[in-house]
Amino acid sequence: MKKLALHWQILLGMIAGILFGFLMTQFSWGKGFTADWIKPFGTIFINSLKLIAVPLILASLIKGVSDLKDISKLSKMGGRTIITYIITTVIAVSIGLIVVNIVKPGAAITEETRSELIASYKGAADSKIADAEKQKNAGPLQALVDLVPSNIFSAASNNRNMLQVIFFAIFFGIGLILIPEEKAKPVKDFFDGFNDVILKLIDLIMLAAPYGVFALLAALVVESPSADLFAALGMYGVSVLIGLALMIGVYILIVWFFTKKSPSFFINGISPAQLLAFSTSSSAATLPVTMERVEEHLGVEKEVTSFVLPIGATINMDGTSLYQAVAAVFIAQAFGMDLTLGAQLGIVATATLASIGSAAVPGAGMVMLVIVLAQAGIPEAGLALIFAVDRPLDMCRTTVNVTGDAAVSMMVAKSVGKLGDPKVKDWDDHYEG
Repeated sequence: MKKLALHWQILLGMIAGILFGFLMTQFSWGKGFTADWIKPFGTIFINSLKLIAVPLILASLIKGVSDLKDISKLSKMGGRTIITYIITTVIAVSIGLIVVNIVKPGAAITEETRSELIASYKGAADSKIADAEKQKNAGPLQALVDLVPSNIFSAASNNRNMLQVIFFAIFFGIGLILIPEEKAKPVKDFFDGFNDVILKLIDLIMLAAPYGVFALLAALVVESPSADLFAALGMYGVSVLIGLALMIGVYILIVWFFTKKSPSFFINGISPAQLLAFSTSSSAATLPVTMERVEEHLGVEKEVTSFVLPIGATINMDGTSLYQAVAAVFIAQAFGMDLTLGAQLGIVATATLASIGSAAVPGAGMVMLVIVLAQAGIPEAGLALIFAVDRPLDMCRTTVNVTGDAAVSMMVAKSVGKLGDPKVKDWDDHYEG
């Protein structure tokens, strides 16, 4: 009998986790039991994905850059990648602003609920404000300084330093291009083999994906704030979700227009990565699976995936940027502020730049939101208003981030003649062996 497809296994794991979580909330001991005996398995699953993120980027990016054999190819692909990422981010922020101005979710926040939320989450908000203040005081070129590591082993020891790892990998790959081919070959052969090992480890980890997402979703349900707070913030959540859904529609149109691939082909190919991104809330943790899906099932050649996707996982945060735009206007509305067109255009610019620099900042999304709020003159303390529902929305915006990476990789691959037929026709057989 044919084994159930991977995306269905993950989906069943998510549903089972949600149902189990709701069941545990009915018992006084349920929260403790889930935290002690279920959640650790979800943490182990996320950690196993994060474990191979840095080795994967090093191996695949060094191999991808060195395989170009020509610096001009690198600059051509890099320029198209960065420009496309910036364009999609501007589109995402604009969609977020349009939706939040139409829905006006801030009107649903009563004074009583606002006071309760600010009191409940003041500590967390203060922490993010302090982090953002450090970022603002660091100087205009600090992001550029942070890009170049002083010690690659130190940089590789923390997934928050992914941009530094990417810089080293590209720099190392350029060095391999510039030395004689016979001297570069042993090093390239090593990274080829290293990359194959990492991909096999991904296959093994994905065998546990349904169980990992079960544990993650069960823990999320039992740890969620009370239902009345979710109801008070429901319109805000709906606004974010509408914007994110529209952004996925934009990606589908981009793929169809530029590559002539059908929406079903694109969604079927990337759906396991989307579900994993939803469960883990981490583009970096999902990166190994995203790379495998895009290369094996969407037909993008490794030369492109190994370059475009690692960069996208760190600087292309369309879902996060859209959420920042909605959150900023929502907080302004909740405080009774009427933002001018100029202030909202400022949000577009700030959120776009923040999405590029967010990877170098601890607690990226929330910290960069503080900077967006400050730029628009919105009280940063309003950050506390959205903490209650941030976790489930973070899962959704991470899904959009990953989808955007895949769409841009297909677009770039098409532009440089590196988009072909999928290597795996039956797109789940790869995990069934």
